[in-house]
Amino acid sequence: MTYQLHKSTLAKLLRQASNRLDIWRVFSDFVEMAAISIANSVAPDAERETRYMQIIGAYKPDESDLFPQMLGHVAMALECELGDVLGEVFMELELGNQNRGQFFTPYTICRAIAMLNDDIASRVKERGFVTVSDPAVGGAALLIAFAEEAQRQGVNYQQHVHATGQDVDIKAVHMAYIQLSLIGMPAIVIHGNTLTMEAQSIWCTPMHVMGLWDRRLRAPSHKAGMTFAAPSTAICSSNKEQLELFL
Repeated sequence: MTYQLHKSTLAKLLRQASNRLDIWRVFSDFVEMAAISIANSVAPDAERETRYMQIIGAYKPDESDLFPQMLGHVAMALECELGDVLGEVFMELELGNQNRGQFFTPYTICRAIAMLNDDIASRVKERGFVTVSDPAVGGAALLIAFAEEAQRQGVNYQQHVHATGQDVDIKAVHMAYIQLSLIGMPAIVIHGNTLTMEAQSIWCTPMHVMGLWDRRLRAPSHKAGMTFAAPSTAICSSNKEQLELFL
């Protein structure tokens, strides 16, 4: 299957799961449960697990069986090519109209912006890695586009690029976290207000934890490798037990 077919199948499954419940709620529940599943695989959190069980409890068995399939199609779409799968499905299902006119920037525009950074490879060669930040991350389209541009320039973004995203909308945070995790991007996604510097929750991707990026970002020289904007000072905690889940 192609990127487009996986995306279409995801939309179909979302509609199928929304026979009893509003599709806006089904989409929101899906991205929250998927984000919790990924996050708890590296940093088990009892409160998030309780929230997961609360959400899934509202669905019948035949409905709940659809959610792993949805996540599988997001993962397979991103295996086919990098893009903003969740953001595109969100727009195609016209869910933005139900959330005060929220819209996600088309991925083609994000790619055009990312291509302006034509010195990623030279920065990595000089400093070891670069950082990229988006203060209104949405579904992480801009960060994914930057990863794709790094890849085009011969840079392994999974090892040499670190992303920080922030958004006031928790749904967007979940979307960004899922997609950055699935493409193997070392990243921190923050639910909070960028202007007031308030953070309600922090989500660390598996590659952030496995790559020991807490340590790398604390190094005095990391600021020299920044691009776009500085990453948040919020650092995720990791420990040996969490890393062993991936060894």
